[in-house]
Amino acid sequence: MKAVLQRVKEAHVDVGGKTVGAIGRGLLVFLAVGKGDTQKEADVLVKKIVELRIFEDTEGKMNIAAPQAGAAVLVVPQFTLYGDCSNGRRPSFDQAADPRTAEVLYQYFIGQLKKTNVNVESGQFRAMMDVHLVNDGPVTFILEN
Repeated sequence: MKAVLQRVKEAHVDVGGKTVGAIGRGLLVFLAVGKGDTQKEADVLVKKIVELRIFEDTEGKMNIAAPQAGAAVLVVPQFTLYGDCSNGRRPSFDQAADPRTAEVLYQYFIGQLKKTNVNVESGQFRAMMDVHLVNDGPVTFILEN
């Protein structure tokens, strides 16, 4: 699994002109499922995301995790994170999981994240989405397992 985390002041995702997920202060997570990924990888990634201390404390240091910061999480499916652009001019998505497997793990990931002490919103799997965000920092991290 791969994830791109962006600390945001606010974010929302629209499908067909309708907002399907929105958060205030928190994390926007673009999530991709790769071939061979299992619930184990999802569990590890969820734990990492909720324990990662990337919100500022009173001294301005990144020292607070999302639950303690009262931060929400917006999860957006993003299979193109597995796009391999090393050969030619057209990306290859050979390392991305097939859509059925990816959707099951995407939904599992969201379910596990909801069991933590954070508000969770999500995008829509296999939909064309407009993602709107106000980046905070900007602070962006790439996680892969």
